[in-house]
Amino acid sequence: MDRRKFIQTSAVATMSLLTIPSFFVEAKGKKSIGLQLYTLRDVIMKDVRGTLSAVAAMGYAEVETYGYKDGSLFGMPATEFGSYLKSLGVKVTSGHYGIELATGNDWEKACADAQEMGQKYVVVPWMDKKYYSSLDALKVTCNSLNKAGEVAKKYKLRMGYHNHAFEFTEVEGKVVYDVMLDSLDPKLVGMEMDLFWVVNAGKNPLAYFQKYPKRFELWHIKDMDKINKDDNANVGTGSIDFVALFANAKKSGMKRFYIEQENYPSSPLESAQKSIDYLKTIL
Repeated sequence: MDRRKFIQTSAVATMSLLTIPSFFVEAKGKKSIGLQLYTLRDVIMKDVRGTLSAVAAMGYAEVETYGYKDGSLFGMPATEFGSYLKSLGVKVTSGHYGIELATGNDWEKACADAQEMGQKYVVVPWMDKKYYSSLDALKVTCNSLNKAGEVAKKYKLRMGYHNHAFEFTEVEGKVVYDVMLDSLDPKLVGMEMDLFWVVNAGKNPLAYFQKYPKRFELWHIKDMDKINKDDNANVGTGSIDFVALFANAKKSGMKRFYIEQENYPSSPLESAQKSIDYLKTIL
């Protein structure tokens, strides 16, 4: 190898050494890998404890719940559900709650149960059209979520909002998601960015990290089929560049992330396994 080629090769190697550690500083251990249990909605009620045991065996250290109602999760009292997962070495760190519950009279009870399970986040995952039918309606919604965040804060919980694609449509000339980011109090409500749905809507998550740094404390990780953008792929096999996204985790403010599949190339459990196996190779 001649001297010039040696210097060029060495420079490339040096740059790799400089960039790889910064990626791992920002992304590695961005806490433990979590699973949104909605991924397993087709199988979990057939054998709740067995399914949760399988989740633990895959290597998931955290879960995000859904379906809380009247103090129960998956047919179990919430505290019993949390205790069972704890016995498996898995933490319940977040949960999804309907907007009607979060803005209603039973929100204190839901927050108390979440605190008892050791949760850190309570997240609204969806809102009907009536909540963003006009700018005025959307601002009322944001005020209601801020108030829900105040209640959550009393219980040492962090309120969050999870997006789909519809938040990137416009109402009266304004992008719904942007209005939410400008109207929600960052001290009271964080954002759970579903990376798939941002890309599906034709937007770039990195642009949002740049414009609204530190606002996206939770992520949903799901990949996009290379042919049909509305289909999920097992994480690591689709078109979304997760290496680039995790390299910007610090800028986004991400503290936790959860794999979530809404549809599957094969089966729910197989997708959950293959997706965590891939993330382990890049984190």
